[in-house]
Amino acid sequence: MIFSAFSPLLRLPALAGLTQQTLLKMDAETAHRATITALRLGLAPEQTQAEAPELATTLCGIELKNPIGMAAGFDKNAEVPRPLALMGFGMVEIGTVTPRPQSGNAKPRLFRVPGADGVINRMGFNNEGHDAAFARLKGLRVPAALGVNIGANKDSADFVADYVLGVKRFADLADYLTVNISSPNTPGLRNLQSDEALRRLLAEVLDARAKAKIRVPVFLKIAPDLDKKELDAIAKVVLATDLDGLIVSNTTVTRDTIAGLENAAETGGLSGKPLFDLSTQRLAQMRQRVGALPIIGVGGIHSPQSALAKFEAGADAIQLYSALVFGGLDLLDRIKRGLVAAVRADGKTNISQLTGSKTADWAKGKVKL
Repeated sequence: MIFSAFSPLLRLPALAGLTQQTLLKMDAETAHRATITALRLGLAPEQTQAEAPELATTLCGIELKNPIGMAAGFDKNAEVPRPLALMGFGMVEIGTVTPRPQSGNAKPRLFRVPGADGVINRMGFNNEGHDAAFARLKGLRVPAALGVNIGANKDSADFVADYVLGVKRFADLADYLTVNISSPNTPGLRNLQSDEALRRLLAEVLDARAKAKIRVPVFLKIAPDLDKKELDAIAKVVLATDLDGLIVSNTTVTRDTIAGLENAAETGGLSGKPLFDLSTQRLAQMRQRVGALPIIGVGGIHSPQSALAKFEAGADAIQLYSALVFGGLDLLDRIKRGLVAAVRADGKTNISQLTGSKTADWAKGKVKL
């Protein structure tokens, strides 16, 4: 997915020339390109205040200044991980990157859902490939945890082999890797979530990791469109391996939360606020199944309250993207302040102490935002 012909640039004083009217006249991908260019030019604000100790987090041995990350999809080609980190993200995940460059699906492939703060995309892993991302990341100092989200080329004869190539390519550069098998926009990709296919995938990916010079943590990113039987199967496979964690979740192909709204019939993955309840319930249900295995919660976070709910449902860390399109880049600061306030109000000293405090209720669907 891409970052917006919406309002986030309006929150950057240095970019005052890019008015809302200007952005809305741009093609969405053109607006995204302008955003990336602005970040590359150093026009985004940098965080100056010290991080609150309540947000310091350890994830798979990685020390995070805060547990809030930029999700994959924004910086597909590793162009601006450092500026994003300087803005205050505790982790920045680039990609999805595939071994060979690919242009992605035909345009138009991004659709706003007015009135719902939702976005539908069918981008199709458009990216410049491993070599381009590797060249940009080599030697780059990123003052946050750097994740590399790896995928498969849509025309590959063997998707698993592409993920192995991703591990081999980026194991020495990344703080963690994400195996993305949950995008709905590459035909057949989600089939890798099935039992035998997942066993083979994880066996080969983790074998490639074992042969790397550094034991980089590996996460598996799954879809929210899984039933309880499928969640059971994934949990069983995952717990039989030394996978480091899960990311729950990617976009959804369901449309019940936006039925009847403009663009609801477009194919692709739905993200943003309409995804929140579904993705958070799946997060809680996976937390029940995998015990203490680290989980990064993604999907529909749009406020400090929704960010807190992800932790309460079972997340150890969270990632944002679509909400920044609608809420502006200062959403990051508002979420941080909200989480700190919640920790203190509960008489705790760290956000990790709230993880899983409402897992059972979220898993049963008793809580919604």
